[in-house]
Amino acid sequence: MRTRKMFGALLLAISPAAACGQNGEQVPPQLKPPEGTKLILHARAKGDQVYTCKQEGGQSSWTLKAPDAQLFDESGRAIGRHFAGPSWQASDGSTVIGKVAARFDPPDKDAIPWLLLTAAEHSGSGLMNSVTHIQRLNTKGGKAPAAGCDASHAGSETRVPYTADYFFYGNQP
Repeated sequence: MRTRKMFGALLLAISPAAACGQNGEQVPPQLKPPEGTKLILHARAKGDQVYTCKQEGGQSSWTLKAPDAQLFDESGRAIGRHFAGPSWQASDGSTVIGKVAARFDPPDKDAIPWLLLTAAEHSGSGLMNSVTHIQRLNTKGGKAPAAGCDASHAGSETRVPYTADYFFYGNQP
């Protein structure tokens, strides 16, 4: 109960602007969570997308290894983190792992795609246990570099800064 009260303060009202793209675009239909789900948390992520230079069949390309970002509430207070899985962990230790259900190319062509993910796994006890869907919107940056990955750089890593809004939905009353 104490955990719920603590994270109750983190629940953020979704404004029409927050549910839009960077230039006021509406959320595409394929990225909307199912009817009946409710917004549990809105968090702003700031960090990096980590890429590894991979060699396959004579071709080299940057491949996503994992995100590495902190999650913040609207006042700028750290409330969790985002990492490989893709996983999101709240400050209470609860974690949700997502699986991509839909993607959409963002208005900003230099940004990573917008996503709708479904919860595939939960761990710990707390806020993330009731999450069923995660939206990633309003992305900025994070795209793999267009160059710099060749046979001489195979296995090397690069970090590309990004920001995004994550909206966590669930069937919580």
